[in-house]
Amino acid sequence: MKAVIFNGSLERRSQSTSGLISSYISQGLTDRHIDNQIFNLADSGIPLFDTTNTRTPKGVEAMAHIFLEADIHFWLAPLYHGGIPGVMKNCLDWLEITAKNPKPYLTDKTVGLVCWAEGMQAMQGINAMDSIAKALRAWPLPFSVPIARNALYEANNPGNLAQLYKSKIDLLIHIATSRTIAPLPIQKITDI
Repeated sequence: MKAVIFNGSLERRSQSTSGLISSYISQGLTDRHIDNQIFNLADSGIPLFDTTNTRTPKGVEAMAHIFLEADIHFWLAPLYHGGIPGVMKNCLDWLEITAKNPKPYLTDKTVGLVCWAEGMQAMQGINAMDSIAKALRAWPLPFSVPIARNALYEANNPGNLAQLYKSKIDLLIHIATSRTIAPLPIQKITDI
């Protein structure tokens, strides 16, 4: 089993919100002996999505390979003006290069969603990512982690995640790594 942690923020500092959450998820996966990688959008070199390109940019090829190899995805995003960052959506739009694959886009990948906001509106980002994941034929988990950023850190140690959010992220990791997608048996209408 492989996992990718898609850091959809443009923050580059390891002590940034996205850096701390990415590292926490990565460590949780490592503790469960799950091969994982953090895909930092800020370092990816993904250009603007352009359907007129005759050659796929190298950064896009690398991203698509990482995303397709992973069985489990964790998407992390800050909420910007009611939605996820445009650069994150742009990156996901590039998965169009997989449209002709036998299993296009992110077919049957499991996706855990995490979004943080200054107020209590992080669910808007979760809903946006949920819609995108479903459009890409992935399976977003029924449990997600919307974060009120002002409660994310321990009061007396702002570099550490608060236990409340550690517990929620731990649960997300548990659900993602315990979940198996098995096809349901097809029944005839008369059998129901």
